[in-house]
Amino acid sequence: MKKKIALVTGGLSGEAEISYKSAITVGNNVDKDKFDVYKIDINPQGWWYEAENGSHSKVNRDDFSITANGQQIRFDAVLLCIHGTPGEDGKLQGYFDMLHLPYTSCDAATSALTFNKRYTVAVASFGGINVAKSLHLFKHTPISAAQILSQLQLPVFVKPNNGGSSIGMSKVNKSDELQAALDKAFKEDDQILIEEFISGREFTIGVFKTKGEIIVLPITEVTTHNEFFDFEAKYQGKSEEITPAKIDESVAEKLRAAALKVYEILNCRGVVRIDFIYNEQKNEPYMLEVNTVPGQSAASVIPQQVKVKGWTLKEFYTAVIEEALA
Repeated sequence: MKKKIALVTGGLSGEAEISYKSAITVGNNVDKDKFDVYKIDINPQGWWYEAENGSHSKVNRDDFSITANGQQIRFDAVLLCIHGTPGEDGKLQGYFDMLHLPYTSCDAATSALTFNKRYTVAVASFGGINVAKSLHLFKHTPISAAQILSQLQLPVFVKPNNGGSSIGMSKVNKSDELQAALDKAFKEDDQILIEEFISGREFTIGVFKTKGEIIVLPITEVTTHNEFFDFEAKYQGKSEEITPAKIDESVAEKLRAAALKVYEILNCRGVVRIDFIYNEQKNEPYMLEVNTVPGQSAASVIPQQVKVKGWTLKEFYTAVIEEALA
């Protein structure tokens, strides 16, 4: 009998736009011979089951069940495609844990931790991973640009501490640019992270677990037409992603080892994407951040890496779902 899978998309943040694109890719590539897939859209107006004919009906939040074709459907597992809150920050994971319903992402604790960029780099650094020097600021306890620059050297990146897709992020090269960058980031979040710039090549690596084995996908090098890998570069064609990255095997091995170590330190589950800068002067990778529900749209790197590995997306999503069900 086929397993019933809830493909959960949408979300309550500006990243919902990317979530819908990811859900299209995933929905088109889940093995329909093995799984019955039901699209669930969580948005500010409610939680909805979206039938193939386009009709919408409410999800029963008491047990996360739906009614389809006159029958009550209870799910065997959840395939998460929400970027941002509440699908990437641990909120839905905690809800599903209470219902004893398996899901394809990291657990509630790891999701909440990795959604907070500052806490992520702190835990990774404690575990021996190289990270940039940084400051964590709160809106309710502001400090001046001069105080920041007394602790960090320019250039710096200013980014919202929670969230992804590089929304609200700025690179600051001059001191008189810092206040505008702080204001921009604080519009997106009441916590922000300021990190010293690390010179080097940028790489991103997908990692997932299947049948008890942690697999590191082929490495992608990211180059951007913009000054850094911002939202426009990520999703509007202003970047180039080279998979597999054209690098020496010694560099690739260090990146793979770092990605594997991060996955283990943070107790990750499912597929995650980990971003690094490789500083060639020090010959070391520096972790930037961890994405526990990485993009799966046509423009995203995980599908590219899966194909370079020699897997079909159907095989990949089957492995991800079966790992959650195990």
